[in-house]
Amino acid sequence: MAAVAAPSVELDVTEAASVEIKKFIDAEDDLPETAGLRVRVVPGGCSGFQYSLNVEEESRTGDFILDKHGIKLFVDMFSAQYLNGVQIDYTSNMMGSGFTFENPNATGGCGCGTSFSA
Repeated sequence: MAAVAAPSVELDVTEAASVEIKKFIDAEDDLPETAGLRVRVVPGGCSGFQYSLNVEEESRTGDFILDKHGIKLFVDMFSAQYLNGVQIDYTSNMMGSGFTFENPNATGGCGCGTSFSA
């Protein structure tokens, strides 16, 4: 009988994104050592799903906890299936600045860059 591998999730955070995430977390007051950034997928947006980034004080039961550039990332089981292999970047140009998501799992998207279908 073959052992079933536990599901996993792998996220890539660019250096530019990690710098901005650290600024985002440092701007919060009195965060405990257990704090991190929750990366998740929620229903909505113009293509069906959208990304959500929130600073949270601690992980929840069942979360995947990743460490990227010294930042803890929390990913719930539902979001993990859509986020595996995603690269989070931070870009700044004439149109503005913000986090971008390069998702190899997406089957479609829209111009805003924060919504996708799978």
